[in-house]
Amino acid sequence: MENDLPPENEERKRPGVEREYRSHQGEIVVYWEPKVCNHTGNCFRGLPEVFQPQNRPWVLVDAASADKIAEVVMICPTGALHFERFDGGPREPQPEETTIDARPSGPLHVRGRVRILGPGGRLIREDTRVALCRCGASENKPFCDGSHRLVGFRTANPSERSGK
Repeated sequence: MENDLPPENEERKRPGVEREYRSHQGEIVVYWEPKVCNHTGNCFRGLPEVFQPQNRPWVLVDAASADKIAEVVMICPTGALHFERFDGGPREPQPEETTIDARPSGPLHVRGRVRILGPGGRLIREDTRVALCRCGASENKPFCDGSHRLVGFRTANPSERSGK
């Protein structure tokens, strides 16, 4: 009989696995959803005193202001990080238009009102930010899991493809 549980290192990809990091003063909660994180690194480059992937817990919400944390969370291209404010600070904005940024040799970063449906119209995800696989190697399709770096996926410059 096969074990229905994912391997230990795949635990982060199970549906519903989410981490919550609350500030001691109660101003902000940061939510991290590992199953859609592809480790782009915008968080720890943007606010290294808060986002420390080498430590546990890796999100130190008391190390910076709620405003700074919110600002960095909003640049997460995958939607793996979100926040909720309890201090009257601004909420995450709902983008008015949807944009798709084809990253060089990487995923499609989609921002806006995103609703991804699977077979039979089953809702896979509804979010304001997602990173979608375009190399075909992701183990977490339709989301990017960073496999493009492992398989050497490369995109051509659009002007090279059109012969201009």
